[in-house]
Amino acid sequence: MKSFAPFRLTLGLAGALAFAGCTAAHYRKSADRSAYSAIKEKSRRVHNMDPHFTIEQTNTLALDALPVTTNVFEFLGADGARERGARVLRLDDALAITVEHSRAYQSRKEQLYLAALSVTFTRHQYTPIFAGSGSTTFSGQTERALKYEIDEITGQIKPVLSDDLIEQQRVNANGQLSASWLIRGVGRLTTAFTFDFLRFVTGDPRVTTSSALSAQFTRPLLRDAGYKQQMEALTQAERSLLYDLRDFTRYRRDFSVQIATAYYGVLGQRDAVRNNFLNLQSSRRNADRTRALAEEGRVTQSDLGRLAQQELSAESAWINAGRSYRQSLDNFKLLLGLIVDENLVLDDSELQALQIHHPEMNPEDSIQVALAARLDYLNTKEQLEDADRKVKLAINLLKPRLDLNSSVALNSNPADNQFLPLPEKDRYRYNAGLTFDPGLDKTADRNSYRSVLISRDRTARAVEQQEDEIKLQVRDGWRALDSAKRNYEISEIGVKLAERRVEEQTLLAELGRSKAQDQVDAQNDLVNSKNQRTQALVAHTIARLQFWNNLGILYIKDRGQWEEINDAKIQ
Repeated sequence: MKSFAPFRLTLGLAGALAFAGCTAAHYRKSADRSAYSAIKEKSRRVHNMDPHFTIEQTNTLALDALPVTTNVFEFLGADGARERGARVLRLDDALAITVEHSRAYQSRKEQLYLAALSVTFTRHQYTPIFAGSGSTTFSGQTERALKYEIDEITGQIKPVLSDDLIEQQRVNANGQLSASWLIRGVGRLTTAFTFDFLRFVTGDPRVTTSSALSAQFTRPLLRDAGYKQQMEALTQAERSLLYDLRDFTRYRRDFSVQIATAYYGVLGQRDAVRNNFLNLQSSRRNADRTRALAEEGRVTQSDLGRLAQQELSAESAWINAGRSYRQSLDNFKLLLGLIVDENLVLDDSELQALQIHHPEMNPEDSIQVALAARLDYLNTKEQLEDADRKVKLAINLLKPRLDLNSSVALNSNPADNQFLPLPEKDRYRYNAGLTFDPGLDKTADRNSYRSVLISRDRTARAVEQQEDEIKLQVRDGWRALDSAKRNYEISEIGVKLAERRVEEQTLLAELGRSKAQDQVDAQNDLVNSKNQRTQALVAHTIARLQFWNNLGILYIKDRGQWEEINDAKIQ
């Protein structure tokens, strides 16, 4: 067996070097496997978590599949020609792009990944952890040489130091392989294998070698055998990852609503440009007609001036609306993670397809759904359980400390000077004992206990606070939804009334019987009513999405799109 010792050492060192030589790519893949595995494991407990979560991101964005616009819209003025050849972006495509390319969304995914990576390290602390080290040195020094003389008294040969100096060279090597294992509910076990090698190269070619195999075990006997204290770090890390997954899932919903809000906001701005352009055209026709009537002496110069001023105001409003539209479109590109120079237009049909879908739920039922489904509220309630657990741990630490300590070791034969003598079972030592700490000074533990009690009370108040906030959000969301519906109904009536007023003033103007102020007011009311109708329709759509989101039941699909909800029931 001893003859194979050099071979074993060589094989062990080769394995260690091979492991140490792993590439950076290997460690990256290993970290990804562990983190993604932890996320996938916890995702089973989080409804609507992204099943294909990854932080890998491609820098290439293919827009070739999007349709191309060939129309040039007059209401956009000079900017209309720039839209020829632009890619038409539907809302579903915008949501899919933002999931892949949004900088903010990518940062939020990386935050979740780092939380999972932290959990993998905490888990690692409860597995056997191996370590190894070694060193070798070649050294030399001068020493006084030995010479041998005959003792005059005894007649025996004896060594005597001479004044001559010689160089003494030696090779020294040592190493250690160890493993430490924090065993759940048992204790900590540590093992180690150490060896030393010393060889004198010059002079007397002596060799000194030794090795030892040792093990130590520590187990807490009081304080619930230390089990809960040892497990707290892992328990909290696992629960924190679950909380992070719920927060990310809620972020996905919030982000989709944010993208939809911005998308419809851009379309609303575009529709405002269209309405202001129609207003400008109508104002120009009124002004031209009034100029013709003024030449015939049928209207006053005051009325002509008023309509000319209205024409200028309409043109200014159209120009400002166009600038706001272009700015909102550029901001939307930035939100998606696209370059601002990308030639894109949003699909007008998305705005035309909007309808009023009002939820058939009353506020009280909505609150019950929210309290059962909201992930952030579930987190807060479970954080109260964490606080209760920490109180029990603090009480446990007020107890005295009593630990069982034991160790055993096997040593090699000191007379065996082979390259690596192995420890022998007959050459052992062991010990066992107790370590007791009565904890005469409990000030720190006392303060810690009082602190966690306060923390627990704060967490309990946070649960109550969030419950009230959820009730407030749901009721406010319901009121906003109901108001948006009524505003849309009012704006519909307002548009019809304004259109009839404009028709009436147009007929009167053709007969030379219309007042300039009445024409201006009718035209302004019409454009305002159209803008308000568009805003009310968009506001109701966003309020509906936000309402479902406040209830915690807005289901987001893989590419960021949501499933429209017609109704919700209390489970």
